[in-house]
Amino acid sequence: MSKIISAAKAAELIKDGDTVAASGFGLSCWAEEMGISIEERFLQTGHPRNLTVMHASAVGNRRDKGMSHLGYEGLVKRWIGGIAIASPKMANLIEEDKCEAYNLPQGVITQLYREIAAKRPGVITKVGMGTFVDPRVEGGKMSPSTKEDIVKVIQIEGEDWLLYKSFPINIGLIRGTVADENGNLTLEREGLHMEVLPIAQAVRNSGGIVIAQVESVAQAGSLNPKDIKVPGILVDYLVVSKPENHFQTENTYYNPAFSGHVKVPLGSVEPLGLDERKVIARRSAAELVPNTVLNLGVGIPVNVATVAAEEGVSDQLILTTEAGSIGGVPAGLKDFGHAYNSEAIVDHDAQFDFYDGGGIDLSVLGLAQTDAFGNVNVSKFGTRVAGCGGFINISQAAKKLVFAGTFTAGGLMVKVEDGKLNIVQEGKAKKFIKRVQQITFSGSYASEINQHVVYVTERAVFELQNGKLTLTEIAPGVDLQTHILDQMDFEPAISPNLKVMDSGMFQETWGNLSSIIEKNRNKSVQV
Repeated sequence: MSKIISAAKAAELIKDGDTVAASGFGLSCWAEEMGISIEERFLQTGHPRNLTVMHASAVGNRRDKGMSHLGYEGLVKRWIGGIAIASPKMANLIEEDKCEAYNLPQGVITQLYREIAAKRPGVITKVGMGTFVDPRVEGGKMSPSTKEDIVKVIQIEGEDWLLYKSFPINIGLIRGTVADENGNLTLEREGLHMEVLPIAQAVRNSGGIVIAQVESVAQAGSLNPKDIKVPGILVDYLVVSKPENHFQTENTYYNPAFSGHVKVPLGSVEPLGLDERKVIARRSAAELVPNTVLNLGVGIPVNVATVAAEEGVSDQLILTTEAGSIGGVPAGLKDFGHAYNSEAIVDHDAQFDFYDGGGIDLSVLGLAQTDAFGNVNVSKFGTRVAGCGGFINISQAAKKLVFAGTFTAGGLMVKVEDGKLNIVQEGKAKKFIKRVQQITFSGSYASEINQHVVYVTERAVFELQNGKLTLTEIAPGVDLQTHILDQMDFEPAISPNLKVMDSGMFQETWGNLSSIIEKNRNKSVQV
């Protein structure tokens, strides 16, 4: 019997109440053809209904693709995901409390598929301790109608751990490049591997159905077995996609540099303009040590790599992404998660095994709401649900952690000139507040495990010391009371060794990063 069926026929295989797991990062490894068909079937017939849908990463193009196809009241009963904002219709469903919603760490979800496949009780980990996913805080619940506890605190050898419980999965939606007639699946044109194999194994061992979207089908036995990422014994049906529904990233149809088929000349890096973002990136880069294994978040943190290139120290960095790339140069926001000229691309779940165990020397992540205890919120603002993504895994496990962002938000205007910072117009919104709305990063847990945490803004640098946010540096030209203390909803601890930031960071040409990295080497050796 042929495994090749239409997307419409495949959508009919999904029954009311099924649990559906989907691979994807942006649009990489996401079965868009299936998303469209499920949406069309629901709008025409009202079925399938009351699905539980789960995915680890941001799935969609931040507009109408990805999980937005499933963002209908009645279609989805329960959402279990890492990030919601890539699919606005799904995010709206959660925000309007029209479905149950659990936001879990991205890495945990990828690893949960393996535990389900092996019929183990779930993922047992420290990831999430003290954050909103800890059942002693919120248990990952993102909407008022969400009641059931799916995360538990357990004790092993007298020590607290979190258990993210296993459950059967009925439908797996995965994607590859070419499959043969037996369902053996390659990922040769994908820029990422994601968790296609663990999902297929979990669904198969749950007695469910695995549907794989592909670009084309080859004769049985004609593919190199070393190229097979998912064996055909795990794949029930194949759906051949239209080209327009098989984008490699959120906005790129196909770039061979992402899939490792070519190495592209990256050329000279366009220097960043001298503004507050560059100052923040420079100061964040000053935390580097030689041969740093590095993870950078979106936004300002990405500029750390550009500053390193400008300063001629790129050879001191090994850039990685949580999606699985190692080495090379991470792509920008529209292709986030991918990298040009990667040295290696590993499976999504394997990357998080490495991350969770402390494999990252330094991570630079975005700075949003922050409070006196060093807690950071990036996952929920008012009723707007963003999601934690890999933030909890990465921030909790990195040996050294930098949160990087502007001091205030909404209309901030500054001038950086003559080695000083001039605040022209203050931002309307304070980011340093009494209590964060949601704890995506736990300052108390970081203090408990003696993690080195730095908070870098254009005008001030803080460190987490003795469980409190402590001011350690201020920018030249900035007034402590007017520009820092008056713009915070709490009074931070102030270091007795408070110093002025390097004035060179506030000039067109800096040129001091290489010597700072060498000094950091000596400090680490002394420690």
